[in-house]
Amino acid sequence: MHRRTLAEAMGAKGRGIAVAALVMSALATGCTSGGGGDGTIKLTIGVFGDFGYHDLYRKYEAEHPNIEIVEHVTAFADHHNNLAAHLGTGTGADDIESIETSYIARFTAQPGRFVDLNQYGAGRLMGRWLPWKWQQSLSRDGHQIGLGTDIGGLAICYRTDLFRRAGLPTDRERVSALWPDWPAYVRLGQQFEARRLGAHWFDSGSNIFNAIIAQAETGYYDADGKIVVGTNPAVRDAWDITMRAVAAGESARLTAFSNEWNTGFQKSQFATVTCPAWMMGYIQDQAKSSAGRWDIATIPGGSGNWGGSFLTVPKQSKHPREAYDLAAWLTAPAQQIFVFKQTGNLPSQPQLYSDPAVVNFKNPFFSNAPVGQIFTTSAREVQPQHHGPRTGDITLAFLNAIGRVEQSRQDAAASWAQLLDDVDRLAQ
Repeated sequence: MHRRTLAEAMGAKGRGIAVAALVMSALATGCTSGGGGDGTIKLTIGVFGDFGYHDLYRKYEAEHPNIEIVEHVTAFADHHNNLAAHLGTGTGADDIESIETSYIARFTAQPGRFVDLNQYGAGRLMGRWLPWKWQQSLSRDGHQIGLGTDIGGLAICYRTDLFRRAGLPTDRERVSALWPDWPAYVRLGQQFEARRLGAHWFDSGSNIFNAIIAQAETGYYDADGKIVVGTNPAVRDAWDITMRAVAAGESARLTAFSNEWNTGFQKSQFATVTCPAWMMGYIQDQAKSSAGRWDIATIPGGSGNWGGSFLTVPKQSKHPREAYDLAAWLTAPAQQIFVFKQTGNLPSQPQLYSDPAVVNFKNPFFSNAPVGQIFTTSAREVQPQHHGPRTGDITLAFLNAIGRVEQSRQDAAASWAQLLDDVDRLAQ
């Protein structure tokens, strides 16, 4: 899933959507499952971006002739807002609804609106997943509302041809050694910018910020569920590092997942991009002509996790058992391996981190980088953060705040002050 999830959402959310409009949209466009006159059960699945499931749907249908699968794809922000509206009105939700990591806490707080998957035996499958991944979709009363798809991990994707023109090493191990931490990454960016190659060091300040904050032990919420954006030094450090890089002219000032950002890939407008595993598929789609000119290095500052999703079954489903069976199959080990090879989405199941099919996988688009080794190593080291119901909204607030600085609409100090006001309103 080309998540990006967060940035794409943020652009849509930043414009503001009235609740009434969401409800009308939900009623107008929501689809529910049904059955054909021949006894076929139609299962609908709502996703954002490409989850890599298209071939799997056809395989499942072939093995289950009574099942027809229909996928509904919406933009990241619209998807989660529409889902909230569908749940609120009691109509319009798909049989299976995907939920991204930054939004899952918002919905685990509403377990009564989802099927408790434990009633179909999900608890017996618990050992498949990373313990923290299983826990993220568990409500306080013990209801399991979702089955984990992928996690993000973190790396840096970079253009070897631009590095070569800048006089920098291109070998991934030597590149990784150049940025042991984020200040070193910013300093190297200043060296790159000094060469005036017509490309910038990175694509978007918000993507740098997201990666740095993803590595922190505590992010926007503390372990007690309190929003700590204004008091957590890790948040301010991530902001300051990002602002220094933006002030130094290292950012291409593109909004992630916008049309301009897509064009940036096609026209080689930046040399590096923060790269969760799912980003690989997005880059391959947007930068088809640059195959073999990309490579992947380790992330500055150690491991972290950005992104990942869950498959849930709203109680509105007319076929909850069949929906669960499909969700369990799509998230089973064999299917997670298939999706990883197709789109780069990193399995959330630790037994696969020693499976040769994953560990030994190399991606020819990225100069045959050993992506299996890179991302499974990152996944093993992830120390997950505590997320809260407003994590996705706070991430949006930061995207907007960084964008105001990049577009010269506010200076860093004024944008930070407005950010804190925005977060205070979210907390209330």
